[in-house]
Amino acid sequence: MKDVVLSRISDHSAAVAVIGMGYVGLPLAVAFAEHGFRVVGVDVDARKVALLNAGESYVEDISSTRLAPLVAAGAFRAIAGYDVLSQCDAVIICVPTPLGKTHDPDMRYVIAAGKSVAQHIHPGMLVVLESTTYPGTTDELLRPLLERGGLVAGKDFFLAFSPERIDPGRTDYVVENTPKVVGGLTPVCCEVAVALYSQAIQTVVPVSSTQTAEMVKLLENTFRAVNIALVNEVAIMCDKLGLDVWEVIDAAATKPYGFARFTPGPGVGGHCIPLDPHYLSWKLKTLNYTARFIQLAGEINSEMPRHWVTKVQDALNDAGKAVKGSRILVLGVAYKKDVGDVRESPALDIIELLRGKGALVSYHDPYVPAISHNGYGLVGEPDLAQAIAVADCVLVVTDHSAYDWPAIHRQAKLLVDTRRTSDGGDSPQRTQRTQRG
Repeated sequence: MKDVVLSRISDHSAAVAVIGMGYVGLPLAVAFAEHGFRVVGVDVDARKVALLNAGESYVEDISSTRLAPLVAAGAFRAIAGYDVLSQCDAVIICVPTPLGKTHDPDMRYVIAAGKSVAQHIHPGMLVVLESTTYPGTTDELLRPLLERGGLVAGKDFFLAFSPERIDPGRTDYVVENTPKVVGGLTPVCCEVAVALYSQAIQTVVPVSSTQTAEMVKLLENTFRAVNIALVNEVAIMCDKLGLDVWEVIDAAATKPYGFARFTPGPGVGGHCIPLDPHYLSWKLKTLNYTARFIQLAGEINSEMPRHWVTKVQDALNDAGKAVKGSRILVLGVAYKKDVGDVRESPALDIIELLRGKGALVSYHDPYVPAISHNGYGLVGEPDLAQAIAVADCVLVVTDHSAYDWPAIHRQAKLLVDTRRTSDGGDSPQRTQRTQRG
């Protein structure tokens, strides 16, 4: 059975299904299609399915000009049902894994996908979970779902975990050239999964188990979350000490070993950094262990929006104005530069806090036409120059490359900068005290 599936993978006659056509699933599906596989994208959203089958991409990292030829050639098609899985040799699950209100993992999408795959699983099928989750999910949660019909993982079908490493908006490291970690339920499961990914991805890194692969992803993002929290707290310390945090970081980064450069900001956003460490923290709680670093990092990062609202309040106070009634323009509401993704963006919390203080808040973002969060909704300002002209304070939250930052710094009457966008390398501490006009 292993030899048959390896042969089909090798000659690219294997049919591959990717469940979840989001920012992870669609790029992966396109990569396999471009490398000669017949790929079907499965998604419960009929609107997405219709767009994809028309050759139109809604994911920023995949252009329609790249997708359309694959659709026209029959290399890729999208479907809203799961019946097609019975004809597929490999199924890759890329569904969301959000957190509940109490920071418990919400596994309903993984469970739903697992149940759907179980209805169509057949001997020789490879099933891979890519959704970020806690160590043990593949073996303890997904495996029992897939084995309900009597087939045994590692014997009748192959099961593996391979964490996604998509960084939206990035062009230097994409699906094809970002090393892919793969952990199988058994060595044979790992061998088959490695064989599949090796057809489309330059470097595949096998590890000893699915749990190890799950832990790899959480370490990567916990490392980032903790270091971002550290540098955010250093920024607060430097502010209290009257030091330029950016000068401190620049000087520290000259050390050729033992230091990794992280920069402060308004908080953390996206699906990974604010959420993933909590999967690990939750898992450890079940083992009667408290992940103190993770909890502290989460507390620091989640408080940064409030810190910057205080900075706005202080800057307006220095200018003789109150927050209440002041016109505040937020520049950039996406969670990172040059993308339109607002998931967990600190800008949303900043806007909510400012509105709660009575500020008249507007925003501009070339990638985000409108936002809705916790009961309020805003439409982006269409005329940036006019919006700056009438604003009592401009708050820089997301440093999109499309902005003419020197011009913005010249035009703003008062500017609070969370991202060091000024020409002279001003720190947020220095810039927020500078009045213009």
